[in-house]
Amino acid sequence: MMSLSKEQLLEMLVQIAPNRYVQALLIFLLFLGLAKVMDIITTRGIKGWIEKTRLKLDDQLIEIFHKPVFLSIILFGLALATERLAFNETLSLITLGGLKTLAVFYWAFAAARFLKLLLNLVSRDESRFKLVQTRTLPLFSNLLILLVTGLSIYIVFLVWDIDLTAWVASAGILGLAISFAAKDTLANLFSGVFIMADSPYKLGDFIVLDSGERGAVTHIGIRSTRLLTRDDVEITVPNSIMGNTKIINEAGGRHEKFRIRVKVGVAYGSQIDKVHKVLLDVAARFPDVCRNPEPRVRFRAFGDSSLDHELLCWVETPVLRGKILHLLNTAVYKRFLEEDIEIPFPQQDVHLHSASKDTIIDAYVTEK
Repeated sequence: MMSLSKEQLLEMLVQIAPNRYVQALLIFLLFLGLAKVMDIITTRGIKGWIEKTRLKLDDQLIEIFHKPVFLSIILFGLALATERLAFNETLSLITLGGLKTLAVFYWAFAAARFLKLLLNLVSRDESRFKLVQTRTLPLFSNLLILLVTGLSIYIVFLVWDIDLTAWVASAGILGLAISFAAKDTLANLFSGVFIMADSPYKLGDFIVLDSGERGAVTHIGIRSTRLLTRDDVEITVPNSIMGNTKIINEAGGRHEKFRIRVKVGVAYGSQIDKVHKVLLDVAARFPDVCRNPEPRVRFRAFGDSSLDHELLCWVETPVLRGKILHLLNTAVYKRFLEEDIEIPFPQQDVHLHSASKDTIIDAYVTEK
């Protein structure tokens, strides 16, 4: 169908103008007019109707593909005009190759814009697309741009009849060498992507690593994660380690509140109800201690020399743990002194026995 239409067009041009240069000019003017008509239909008809709709996606699609379609019609007309001029083989190859290359790069730019728009739409629905999110959007956008650029260069090579066998082999060897040399970097890169997508922690969370480090997350990057400890020391941990270790997120769960435990023992014979009341009264005096969940006391065990209790209460954020634990320990100790509640502590008695004949002293220790 396309070849028949082309032949009919050439026959009509031969009848109008026998000179091939005039025919080439008429072909160019014909496709230029066709492109202009398409431009008017798009801008005044389709675009005007689309602007009345509530959807913004169709407006953006028209904006992306309007110019490539317009230029493609003109470039196609130029290609037909070039064929009609019947240049020599070298000049025709250069002219047609240049026109095709120009078309490839225009459409590659439009494809990159379209894929970026598609990524933005996908990233807004985090419930369905967990890997593509706002935080990982720059990474996937750059990867798509690299993919479109590589595919465009490949098509351009085909347009110019360049043999890609040697290039592909060289790229494979080079990629293999780079993958071995940068395996740690690649591991950090992929781990960073999965950390951003899975979100085991976020900025500001207090986390504890399996190795014991504890701090607030200040930065989540592609290569590493940074923690700021309570000593105001920043720790940089590679993402490959963060992705393969156990992490305790103290700010995770249903809420960010953190539970602290005040462990205290009282002497045998103490009034248990009084002890519980005093501990709860101490917790109630601190405004930084949450009222919901409310503080509670637990009688944990019968110890060797004490009745072991725990005062359990919550603070709003994990960063308050050290401060509130210090204040509660101090307040509990002072109240126990006021209420005559004994806090036992280990004691040792040393017994000395003298021998009758030799002066060997046998000592043994008895714990209380």
